[in-house]
Amino acid sequence: MRPRRADGCSVFDPISLIAGLPHLPGVYRMINATGNAIYVGKARDLRRRVASYFQQRSGLSPRIQLMVGQVQSVETTVTRSEAEALLLENNLIKSLSPRYNILFRDDKTYPYLMLSGHEFARLTFHRGSQDPRHRYFGPFPNAGAVRQSMQLLQQLFQLRTCADNVYTNRSRPCLLHQIHRCTAPCVGRVSAADYAEDVRGAELFLNGKGDEIIERLIERMNAAAAQQDYEQAAICRDRIGALRKVREKQFVSDSATRDVDIIACAVEEEIACVNLVMIRGGHHLGDRNYFPRNAAGHDAVGIVEAFISQHYLTHGAPPLIVAGADISRDRFEGLLGDHAGRKVRIAVNPAGERRVWLEMAVKNAALGARQQLGLQATQQARLEALQQALGATEAIQRIECFDVSHTMGEAAVASCVVYDQAALQKAEYRRFNIAGCEPGDDYAAMREVLSRRYRRIVAGEGKLPDLVLIDGGKGQLGVACDVFAELGLSDVPLIGVAKGEERKPGLEQLFIPGRAHPLQLPAEHPALHLIQQIRDEAHRFAIEGHRAQRGKARTTSTLENIAGVGAKRRQRLLARFGGLRGLLSASIDELAQVGGISRTLAGRIYDELH
Repeated sequence: MRPRRADGCSVFDPISLIAGLPHLPGVYRMINATGNAIYVGKARDLRRRVASYFQQRSGLSPRIQLMVGQVQSVETTVTRSEAEALLLENNLIKSLSPRYNILFRDDKTYPYLMLSGHEFARLTFHRGSQDPRHRYFGPFPNAGAVRQSMQLLQQLFQLRTCADNVYTNRSRPCLLHQIHRCTAPCVGRVSAADYAEDVRGAELFLNGKGDEIIERLIERMNAAAAQQDYEQAAICRDRIGALRKVREKQFVSDSATRDVDIIACAVEEEIACVNLVMIRGGHHLGDRNYFPRNAAGHDAVGIVEAFISQHYLTHGAPPLIVAGADISRDRFEGLLGDHAGRKVRIAVNPAGERRVWLEMAVKNAALGARQQLGLQATQQARLEALQQALGATEAIQRIECFDVSHTMGEAAVASCVVYDQAALQKAEYRRFNIAGCEPGDDYAAMREVLSRRYRRIVAGEGKLPDLVLIDGGKGQLGVACDVFAELGLSDVPLIGVAKGEERKPGLEQLFIPGRAHPLQLPAEHPALHLIQQIRDEAHRFAIEGHRAQRGKARTTSTLENIAGVGAKRRQRLLARFGGLRGLLSASIDELAQVGGISRTLAGRIYDELH
């Protein structure tokens, strides 16, 4: 029988646990007294790794000693290999969010540049799952890098970027053709063979094969000149010149490593920043900063190893990774190589050009850490200023703000944004479609959204905020007070934020329950800046949802009111023309080409829509 402490909790006996562990690879989970996992780790040898926490307590860091002191049990899972243990560890960290693990935000929406599989391929921006019929290039660190590449490719190769419903319904070239950014395949201004050659050139460019593109363009230019097609020869000449200018600006020249990631880490006080630089096809696509949670007390080696473990199991590793920390290179090369199914090299002490890349990444990481530290200090100062301005006796950390958006009562949508841990928490935002009240009744809409939100929290499905902001004046605030009183939450502070005279920023009035006159803070007051930041985000989020709901409602109602157009015909029309906008631009003949639409019905649809 397991011994128990005076408080009734059983005493954890690590010796018997270690004795029963195998010398096999696997994953271990440290569990505290409440049954929550506080740390997840992987091991090549489970017995040796777990034993290291309990047999040499004096050699552990203060942070790990604190963690070990909370352990009440250890759960283990044996795996077939260390690579499989790495994958399981990554999944458990993301699902359990243990407080002693370094946690990187799981960003699964890296943007790609896509060339579609059509005869006249479309160049476009892509996120999400990939279709094998199309070709994808990336990933890019951000959407801006994709759009810059698209603009460059439009300039060099003049590929179409329009959606299919626009492409198939054009009768004359668009503006992009007139400014020499598209060869207008939609109206037959370019042959399929010539367009395919331009697509091939774009692929070569994206794969870093600039010399081959220039050679092909020189051949086309000479052939056109020999046939006295001097206009085509001049186009090729201009593209060659533009390509050479682009290549002169490229920072990366090491042709042996066309796909490379450079990882650098900097730590300022308790803020860690990992800078990831992406090079694909020999082109420097840009960089991105990551700020992990629970990184306090860890050195750069541990942070970079955690980033590699969590990032590349989701997104895949390039052939070469340049790491700015002395990590266990051989171990991670084997693990990432097994997962990727090909060789992955890691350089931890690069020379030459790679050293320049790493130094650049280190500077960016240090700058990012300092900026984040300054931002957190600013946000904390704003919170303290807000607490002082309101005369609050307890610290304010979590703030929720509500706004309602509609157009003359149509498609009312309410938003709830959450500010916590000195930052807006977008993962906790919520929208509410308002349907249980009269259109245009803002008070009833506010009552509905607050009741729905906090009824769940009272039932134990969330945590209460330290402050609730209501976008509105005395009326909306009165409704909020009534709702909170009905739910037994009268102790939660409420503020109504009313726009000032002529809706000018800086003139906002703050209505506080029990206060005879509204509070008006100076325009430069840090507390007012924080309230404006949260209120504006709630306003933006509500408008975004309202516009989407309104557009959906208008599209549906417009077609539903046409006699003879049922659900299937509506679906065919919207699919054929890509939405209401494409449908509005269609002629009667084009409408009649849709399956199930006669010419008589097409005429009726056209008349109703116009």
